[in-house]
Amino acid sequence: MAGVVSYGGHIPVWRMDRKVIADAWGRGAIKGERSLANNDEDSVTMAVEAGVNCIHNRAREQIDGLFFATTTAPYLEKMNSALISTAMDLKREIITTDFSNSLRAGTAALRAALNSVKSGATSQHLVAAADQRPAYPKSDQEQIFGDGAAALMIGKENLVASFEGDFSICNEMMDVWRNPEDRHVKMWEGRFIIGEGFTANIKEVVTGILKKYNLTPGDISKLLLPGPDSRTCSRVAASLGFSPDKQLQDPMLSGVGHCGSAHPLLMLCQAFEEANPGDLLLMTAYADGADAFLFRATEKIKEKVYRSSMTDLFENKLMLPSYGRFLSYKNLVEPQPGEPFRLLPSASVSFRERDSALRCYGSRCKKCGLVTYPIQRICYNCRSKDDYKTVRLSDKTGKIFTFTRDNIAGRSDDPVVVQTIAELEGGIRFYGLMTDCDPFLVDLDQPVRLTFRRFYEGAGFHNYFWKLKPV
Repeated sequence: MAGVVSYGGHIPVWRMDRKVIADAWGRGAIKGERSLANNDEDSVTMAVEAGVNCIHNRAREQIDGLFFATTTAPYLEKMNSALISTAMDLKREIITTDFSNSLRAGTAALRAALNSVKSGATSQHLVAAADQRPAYPKSDQEQIFGDGAAALMIGKENLVASFEGDFSICNEMMDVWRNPEDRHVKMWEGRFIIGEGFTANIKEVVTGILKKYNLTPGDISKLLLPGPDSRTCSRVAASLGFSPDKQLQDPMLSGVGHCGSAHPLLMLCQAFEEANPGDLLLMTAYADGADAFLFRATEKIKEKVYRSSMTDLFENKLMLPSYGRFLSYKNLVEPQPGEPFRLLPSASVSFRERDSALRCYGSRCKKCGLVTYPIQRICYNCRSKDDYKTVRLSDKTGKIFTFTRDNIAGRSDDPVVVQTIAELEGGIRFYGLMTDCDPFLVDLDQPVRLTFRRFYEGAGFHNYFWKLKPV
């Protein structure tokens, strides 16, 4: 039987009070706050964070496939899942595929992974979904949308939740879309979307899956409705015979926002974290029809299978006080670039250095055991040449050894750059920039870990590297 072996999410540390957005336009605010990807994050880096959180201490060489779902891929005609797989240091003999162009891309990737594992084509399959959807300034969606990612490991052994079945419907309608030349998400009239779209399709797909597997609403422990607002979710759940107070999973809209194709999987991660053995979870996703999935929690559901819990991700946050910075982080205004980023990259050099830059490999000297980063052909301790093996450093933690605040090197929207040297486990020194922090609260011996980020743009492509962030 196939099911979920482990799971993990990623919610960016930056949050925006919706009132700050509303006040900038002199309009009403939707209650709560939304998540916001940092200026060095995108859907690929968020997927890496969620994926690393999901696999935690598991053997990466046992993963046979990686499916990546998003509507905001950094690359077209280049496989984003291959980049994610490399950054996560997965093996070369792996199936990688991108799922895109639909808010149901996440559930489509999940179904494909489940089918692959059930058929025996793969034994362990990672599904990652991430989104940072662009909304028109002043629109409701500017406040409602959120940024985030989720990852699920699919397998047949040591399941935290078994896959019990699924059901889908297709429904063509123009409600939410984005043309290739569009910068922002387009939407039709709200009542049409909620009534003829979300409500009608969710009712049909939930009724369909209950009938298919001879279930009643009372058999379901939690119903997951990634809807447009909490009130609509409660109304739909009640109309189907569910108790909104007891059976409806928190849609995470007030504290995070709707995270696009990743949102159903994010809600599923949260539901797993709160579930008890034997609980039956019904997850749905809406877009041009709807998907419904049934999962039953096993006895292993209470075991910690992630690095950071969803509760940790909710609580670990920094508030962005400026709407101007919000626009800059969303690439709606162009910041003045900082000094460290006026570099001319090369695709061929990036290819040669991908083990150090993307996989975060250092070198361990076979003679004296010294570990250095980046990879060094000549050991500066014993001077041996080309006698080393590569070691992955991306999963190591450490403490700040020394740092300096550079007040003129950063972007105009993030002017202070914290240049940091961290001492990782085993005495390994790593030089990098700090991110996801208040630069004036950085201090010596502060616990840090590595995080994969988008560094700068140049030569027509994105440049990714590793930074340090507070644990």
